[in-house]
Amino acid sequence: MGGFFGAVSKRDVILDVFFGTDYHSHLGTLRGGIAALTDNGFDRHIHNIENTPFRTKFESDINGISGKACIGCICDTDPQPILIYSHLGTYAISIIGVINNLQELTKEIINNSASHFGGMSGGRINTSELTAALINSKESFVEGIKYAHEKIDGSVSILILTDKHEIITARDKYGRLPVLIGKDGDGYCVSFESFAYEKLGYKDEYELGCGEIVKVTADKYETLYKPPKCKKRICAFLWTYYGYPNSHYEGVNVEVMRYRNGEIIARTDREKNIAQNIDYVCGVPDSGLPHAIGYANESHIPFARPFVKYTPTWPRSFMPTNQNVRNQVAKMKLIPVTELINGKKLLFVDDSIVRGTQLRETVEFLYDNGAKEVHMRSACPPIMFGCKYLNFSASTSELELIARRTILELEGQEGEKYIDEYIDPETERGKKLRDTIAEKLKLDSLEYQTLDGLIKAIGLDENEICTYCWNGRE
Repeated sequence: MGGFFGAVSKRDVILDVFFGTDYHSHLGTLRGGIAALTDNGFDRHIHNIENTPFRTKFESDINGISGKACIGCICDTDPQPILIYSHLGTYAISIIGVINNLQELTKEIINNSASHFGGMSGGRINTSELTAALINSKESFVEGIKYAHEKIDGSVSILILTDKHEIITARDKYGRLPVLIGKDGDGYCVSFESFAYEKLGYKDEYELGCGEIVKVTADKYETLYKPPKCKKRICAFLWTYYGYPNSHYEGVNVEVMRYRNGEIIARTDREKNIAQNIDYVCGVPDSGLPHAIGYANESHIPFARPFVKYTPTWPRSFMPTNQNVRNQVAKMKLIPVTELINGKKLLFVDDSIVRGTQLRETVEFLYDNGAKEVHMRSACPPIMFGCKYLNFSASTSELELIARRTILELEGQEGEKYIDEYIDPETERGKKLRDTIAEKLKLDSLEYQTLDGLIKAIGLDENEICTYCWNGRE
């Protein structure tokens, strides 16, 4: 996926942007970039960070840069930020999101103007460059960003550093991801993650609304475009999976939500009298841990860590691009605490169950180390659709999703008509799905958080939360 951070101030902000961007490293592992406005114009650096942390790659770069306006990003798609020279001035731009109609928009722009695009490997177009082309087709940044939001199928939040020591930022028109503004005594910053600027001495100042466009200078921030009331669809996975524990989105803390979510799952199990004779409640590291803590607190069953991840060499199991290598790395990272596994009945909570590949290997690993029973709880409902708004999942086909693959095995294509029933644990189809997947993964029981339970744990209006990946509803 990705994240961005920018700052404009009366003082040098290069270090702020360096550390602020680094604090978004959990959102992507492919590329990082920084663009600063210096006394000599723009200075930009982009590096591949697949096997090296952001801070390591950029430490030497920032030693030679100084500037009072700077932006940075972490990105799992294209090299960013890019520099643009246009009738709107010279500026650096970075985006977060997905453009589903990239090819159509590219053809339209080329056919309607004399524009051209720099080629990338495989003939792909840089999504930031395409977004800039849409913006540049209008007479102002505001009109251009509004036009980009209108034309793009998918989602796009935008961060622009102009040659006038200004940052112009815009949140996606449906607010699928957050854009926040922080303030200190010398200026302002713009960030995806709130904790990124809190650690740097900035205080919460403002959270952009859906499609809102804001200009930030060292002296103030001002709304350039405040759209009329619109349908907010913020991604629920921010809280269940990829958001950082310290962060707040729409005023809801990630860690607290996960505790609450685990508590709801535990109450549901108790009401159904499922898996009550358990020795330990455990979380699948890392984002499954707080959900499990909530479950343990509510159930009064001890929380334990029967295995830990060895992370000094492979901090994140999905860093390798090769799936076989990723699976092997995930397996190699699991170090058992045999005394907490052998002869024990274990209940694990994971943030989600996507393909089931690593989960199957984890279950085998537990039984190989003497587990008596292994029960699994997913912190969200069965994933039925690949996300088309954010690229946090690498699924290329919905048949990679274990829930959809299982439905196909049970009913063939006919099963697609009954997705709502398969989501619901109270229906016969819902029960069959859970039992079948449990059998596939050799689990003693498998349950998923319900959609109602998840929304309750988040605490926002259900109409403001994107649930597409579970029920396919826009």
